[in-house]
Amino acid sequence: MSEYATTFDADSAAAAKRLPSTQERIVRTAARLFLARSYQSVGVNEICAAAKVQKGSFYHFFPSKGDLVIAVIDHHAAALRELQDKHERAARGPVNKIRAIAAVVNETQHFLVKSFGRVVGCPLGNLAVELATTEDAAGKHAAAVIARVEERVAGHCWDAAEVGLLAADVDPDELAHQVIATMEGMILLAKVSDSDVTAVSVAMNRAIDCCLATTSAA
Repeated sequence: MSEYATTFDADSAAAAKRLPSTQERIVRTAARLFLARSYQSVGVNEICAAAKVQKGSFYHFFPSKGDLVIAVIDHHAAALRELQDKHERAARGPVNKIRAIAAVVNETQHFLVKSFGRVVGCPLGNLAVELATTEDAAGKHAAAVIARVEERVAGHCWDAAEVGLLAADVDPDELAHQVIATMEGMILLAKVSDSDVTAVSVAMNRAIDCCLATTSAA
């Protein structure tokens, strides 16, 4: 089961067993609604109705919708970290650990398509783009989370460079940036065309392949 499998189902038995609190139910419900539509188009009343909580309970945990979206961002970040941990543990060698982020994206995007019935985009990227010009603190928070993902990938790129697995002219930090930029760009294209999300991880791996030393193994 994907680590995202209970992220958007606030009423599932698994979700209830793992995180039974009212606060977590509000966060899960908001995460689902924001992905299905957008942050701006979903109001507090709708979130409360879908989460089956009173508005008083909502404001007890979240003074504003802006505070809620920061919790949603952290929720997505935690699920992403779990998936990265899983795929990186299974990967042998630094190049395959770089590729782990492509495997994470592939698993996540296919799960989201199955859950929503169409491509809904990157949970973090969607919010980062929308909040960048509407909610300054939350937008910066989303951007910081994505930056940390890139830093994690960059660490594996540096490990690969140190043992000669990257081409001599490749900057490890630039490779990590290219991989994340490819990820976000390809997810965006898949979303606007509702096309096969498999292309996202394929493009990410091609970006990695182009930077490998000719003698390095995948």
